[in-house]
Amino acid sequence: MTKIKYFLLAFVCLTLTSCKTEKHEFPIDKRYWDINDYHNAILELRFGYDDDEKKPTFDNPKKRIVIEKLTDEQNFKIILNDKELGLKHRNNVATEFFNKWKDMHVIYQATDRKDQYLYDKEMLAVWQYGLSLQLVYFQLGNDQIKESADDPNASSVKSTINSNIETLISNYTIYLDEINNENAFTEEGKTKYTKGINTYFLKLIALYPDANYNGMKKKAELMLKKSQSNKIKSSLKKLIELIDSKN
Repeated sequence: MTKIKYFLLAFVCLTLTSCKTEKHEFPIDKRYWDINDYHNAILELRFGYDDDEKKPTFDNPKKRIVIEKLTDEQNFKIILNDKELGLKHRNNVATEFFNKWKDMHVIYQATDRKDQYLYDKEMLAVWQYGLSLQLVYFQLGNDQIKESADDPNASSVKSTINSNIETLISNYTIYLDEINNENAFTEEGKTKYTKGINTYFLKLIALYPDANYNGMKKKAELMLKKSQSNKIKSSLKKLIELIDSKN
């Protein structure tokens, strides 16, 4: 009987110790993460890990849920696409998500001694989350400008909206700068990188077909000459052809 008591006591102590050694907590049981969840998760991912401690990755079956939750577009779409909510409210929430994304951007930027990205797929997932978010963020901002204007068709209103669209296109063009770091990516990373061009750039141009993409085209042409990756070159060629088709 005594041996059984000692065994149970030892088992309880081991269980409690195991619970306490779980250093990082994330709301992985929640269906959607709100702004507070992002705030806490970003703080933990940026400052709660030791320098030699590996962060959650897609390749880690036990931890991948964290990066999947972090980059789940439904977290913002469930609110920003809800037409039952007020436009001003959705625009404010969009701004909060956009600011959190800027904080997310630095989480997976680390490189090793060979200048290789330690987390290329995760970094790109964060990038692409931002590309998707910005399509909604800028759209809501422009919608609110028109709603608040005395004359939505006034030249000043149109000028402001066009300026915002130009900023959006410039933000997208920054994504192409990553081709300068092409050698830092794994082959899987290069494949994931092309998804950003093939998916989100096409959505951007479909949303604003009459916008000026000359700067983006010039950048794509320069990167096409510089890239050594056939899969990236293929995506750039498609992007250039799409832009040309809109002229």
